[in-house]
Amino acid sequence: MRPSFLGKMLLHWCDTCHAPVLSGTCACGAATRKVPVTPPGDIRPAFHADIALVNDIYTSHFGAPLIPGGHLALMNKVPDDDRMEEIIMGGAVVGAIRYTPSEKRWEPLPRPESALYLTPSLRFVVVDPGAIASIRDEGASVLAPGLVSIHPSVRSGDEVFILDPDGRCAGVGRARADATEAAGMTRGQVVRTRKNVRSTCVSGTSSWDTAVQANASVLEEAENEAVGFIRNVSSNYSGQATVSYSGGKDSLATLLLVLKAIGNVPLLFADTGLEFPETYQNVDDVAALYGLDVVRSDGETRFWEGYARQGPPAVNHRWCCSACKLLPLRDAIGENWGACLSFIGQRRYESFRRKESSRVFKNGIVTNQTSAAPIQNWTALHVWLYLFREHAPFNPLYAERLDRIGCYMCPSSDMAVIEDIRRRYPDLWGTWEQRLQDWREDHGLPPAWIDEMRWRLREGVADESDSHC
Repeated sequence: MRPSFLGKMLLHWCDTCHAPVLSGTCACGAATRKVPVTPPGDIRPAFHADIALVNDIYTSHFGAPLIPGGHLALMNKVPDDDRMEEIIMGGAVVGAIRYTPSEKRWEPLPRPESALYLTPSLRFVVVDPGAIASIRDEGASVLAPGLVSIHPSVRSGDEVFILDPDGRCAGVGRARADATEAAGMTRGQVVRTRKNVRSTCVSGTSSWDTAVQANASVLEEAENEAVGFIRNVSSNYSGQATVSYSGGKDSLATLLLVLKAIGNVPLLFADTGLEFPETYQNVDDVAALYGLDVVRSDGETRFWEGYARQGPPAVNHRWCCSACKLLPLRDAIGENWGACLSFIGQRRYESFRRKESSRVFKNGIVTNQTSAAPIQNWTALHVWLYLFREHAPFNPLYAERLDRIGCYMCPSSDMAVIEDIRRRYPDLWGTWEQRLQDWREDHGLPPAWIDEMRWRLREGVADESDSHC
């Protein structure tokens, strides 16, 4: 999939504080350097579950973990067939992880910079010193005449480290032969070297408190602009102001800004009946902490009525957003206020549609709601640093690698995410699969419709995705 730019690539790194900075100068006064990440570049912190997964993948494959304790790591989801995430440390992309749905497994994709953090004990080759320069500087492949040794664990297709006789990393690549085969080769390609863009990596320990301090002026400027925007929009609206709260990080940041700008307002929560337990708890906790009323729309009945008529929503047929979010919201607003102004957590870095969206707009379905987006130009890292600074009660699902908060069975989720949800929420997913099973049997569909997740894509229809989701 082709990367797309949804906004400026803002990620920089301070080698003094060993922390990410969203501008050219750190709050410590040091100049920062730009980090070359794949667009759209909506960077987020690596939480404990991210670090555990990355380290499990790299340890299983290379015999050593990638992310050491005390080092800040970030994740960058990049375009791929399913899910691929770059790993950023020391101001460089040091590697990635990629999920293969057909095999239900993750694989590591290291870069040479990862050798600053790990020493492989599995899946590596050692090459002759005379071949090092061409491999390191030109991306030349490892040929049989230049091979000194190959670890017995290497199989064709494996990602491998390319080392010199002293154990220094000259490159990384994919093996073209098994260890046993390569050992007997006199010619031909043993490893195809991957030609990644080299970047500076300066290793050092740090903390997220330090990262917040390093971005002090960035966060203050972003907050001041957003608060000013909220005050300006609200001053030109005579009706009820609200915050559309989903239980996600973006709506939480928006809520904090609204509280500072105009004080307490009701929360407007679109209850689809398909949310995670943690999301319901977060809505209650946030409302209690800040002393706010919650107006909840009820979308569950409409969802199952739509399901009975159309079957499960699909990536290219997301009838669900209108049915269980937008129409119930319209009704709830009408019943409570007639019309309202809603501050929402929309950001341009989330999608091309949101990049193109106006900052103040009306939805074509929820016609009695005026929406305004205070954090339209914030990146995910802006949001996270702001929440860390404010010690805000964010949804714990983020720390468990769920980077988007919404319906647990959303067809637009990556297969990697769906498999994780199936494992962690067997009761929820069992209920959903029973619904799928009933639809499959009633319509004479093959078992693969469920087993291979074919229900996620509606065959024989053009893309009818609800553009409002």
